[in-house]
Amino acid sequence: MDLILASLRDRHVKAKQLRRLGVVPCVIYGSALEDSISIQIPASVARQIRLTKRNGSLMDIQLEEKLYHTLIKDLAYNNLTDEVVHISFQSLEKGRKTNSVADIVLLNRDKVQGVLEQIQMQIPYSAETEHLIDTVVINLEPLPIGTVLTVGDIPELQSDQIELKTDPGNIVLRIVEKRHLVEHPSEAAEESESPESPESSASEESSL
Repeated sequence: MDLILASLRDRHVKAKQLRRLGVVPCVIYGSALEDSISIQIPASVARQIRLTKRNGSLMDIQLEEKLYHTLIKDLAYNNLTDEVVHISFQSLEKGRKTNSVADIVLLNRDKVQGVLEQIQMQIPYSAETEHLIDTVVINLEPLPIGTVLTVGDIPELQSDQIELKTDPGNIVLRIVEKRHLVEHPSEAAEESESPESPESSASEESSL
């Protein structure tokens, strides 16, 4: 579990002003805490978290003399500037299950022979702290055309320590045959037109 250093947030400073100073406001919350804790971390640390972690990733936070074992619950960022604006961390309790999500990571997309259709990007589940996972990895290279992969087919999710929050029969992805390109409508119409028959030409000439 990675460790980051945080400090208590100055409540007299607005979030926008903090971000201008190169600091990102965050919060630690959880049922084991009397109150949520407003903290702040350097923007450079927040950017690194966004690049290397995801919602559901485990993170240790050192705050003054206390260490908090947490789960990244929500990482919010500005789509235009790519700037992290806020991170919510959920405090974990040993021996108690926590709701989380596992992102689906697909390897070897370029090796797929057919057309890949991914239906689910994340799998919701709950588990105790030591059994939490933030990703499940699926290698697409050996999967043939016609493959239909369900939630229940993923080995990491077949553990008795993980309680799925979705139907195991739900489809995660499938690989189908590549469809032939449809003819351009105008081209098809031209080909469907029958050539002028000799009889019709002759009748036109006789009417002149």
